[in-house]
Amino acid sequence: MTSQQLTQEEQTELITTLKKRFEKFPERHEHIEWSDVESHLQSNQEKLWSLHEMERTEGEPDVIGYEDDQYIFVDCSKESPKGRRSVCYDREALESRKKYKPETSAIDMVNEMKVTLLTEEQYRHLQTLGEFDKKSSSWVETPEKIRNLGGALFCDLRYDTVFTYHNGADSYYGARGFRSMLKI
Repeated sequence: MTSQQLTQEEQTELITTLKKRFEKFPERHEHIEWSDVESHLQSNQEKLWSLHEMERTEGEPDVIGYEDDQYIFVDCSKESPKGRRSVCYDREALESRKKYKPETSAIDMVNEMKVTLLTEEQYRHLQTLGEFDKKSSSWVETPEKIRNLGGALFCDLRYDTVFTYHNGADSYYGARGFRSMLKI
């Protein structure tokens, strides 16, 4: 496991990247000021590592809201993050595969990164801020009842519509990954 401490240089680079993205996409965070976000980041440095992981795996995290005195960062890459594709849903699904196992699962990566998987509702909200996953798809948090029966849910955007689908939790595809959220 990698160190969960960023160097000062890594912190500066990450914050600069986040600021540029924040300024490039103002429609994602109306009524939120960068100076307030940056102040929150500086006072919650333990969460910078998770943001760095979101960025490192090509999620392109950006602020999409503010609630309960926390800024909400979500992966805003046009397609499901490339560094998080070809993963099945969770550890149980991974271990159930007899052959051609992927390296890891979405839930394992979420836990390692210390972020959360988007729910279907959060995914649908993200789609109101742009067009995402027009060529890829993203696992979303799956209700326990569905997961206990071996399934898992994923979403994408096709024909100007957000679709929610199901698949076996042990399936994985080169165009399916997951989007995450971090509250700071």
